[in-house]
Amino acid sequence: MTLELLTIPCLTDNYAYLWHDTATDTVVAVDVPDAVPLMRVLTERDWQLHHILLTHHHDDHIAGAEALAQATGAKIIGAAADAHRLPPLDHAVRPGEVLPLGVEDVQVIGADGHTLGHIAYYLPGAGLLFSGDGLMSWGCGRLFEGSPAQMHDTLTRMAALPPETQICSGHEYTLSNGRFALSLEPDHPALLERMARCEALRKDDLPTLPVLLSEELLTNPFLRGADPALRAALGLPESADPLAVFTEARSRKDRF
Repeated sequence: MTLELLTIPCLTDNYAYLWHDTATDTVVAVDVPDAVPLMRVLTERDWQLHHILLTHHHDDHIAGAEALAQATGAKIIGAAADAHRLPPLDHAVRPGEVLPLGVEDVQVIGADGHTLGHIAYYLPGAGLLFSGDGLMSWGCGRLFEGSPAQMHDTLTRMAALPPETQICSGHEYTLSNGRFALSLEPDHPALLERMARCEALRKDDLPTLPVLLSEELLTNPFLRGADPALRAALGLPESADPLAVFTEARSRKDRF
């Protein structure tokens, strides 16, 4: 792989991401909660930023984008459907488009649910998914604008990616999401093992992201709608379909 990925803590619990394609010296940022931490890393590494990819319009993902673009000359890319509430875009994209960025062909994926107009970016060559506040580490984003059906559709499509895909989501919510998962299945061995690993990482102030999709498929309640054990834990009948399981789990998480 010619791609170097950095997870950049921002604000209280946000993450931005920088990737550097060493073959072409292309540098890309994904979401910019705050320009300062990213500028610090760019300066330390003597990297020239070329592109800024935005997943959705919430301020904790875009607040630093204009300042970072002005400081570096980078071009801002975001969803055409969300352009009216994003910083001025140099390139408005739609789901299904492919962006050639360095050696990577970046696929734009629709990710409605957390917000409408939310998009994600998938790099099949590097095996990376920048999912914003769609699929999150051990969870998914709260439904501020979209419906349960929209978020479930988004997660179902993301879950169908290769299991070795690394999920790069926008927040360090892993421990709180894990506590919710364990509230449903307190004796689940995989959940307990993951919690122990993640607690150790956070104790050392290390990020729990990226995380492999295979681990999410095993432990994330929002991806396990077909699992009879989770249906039972939620008190749902065996006949409950995956959308009903997701909807009940999301409703409980909102009250957790």
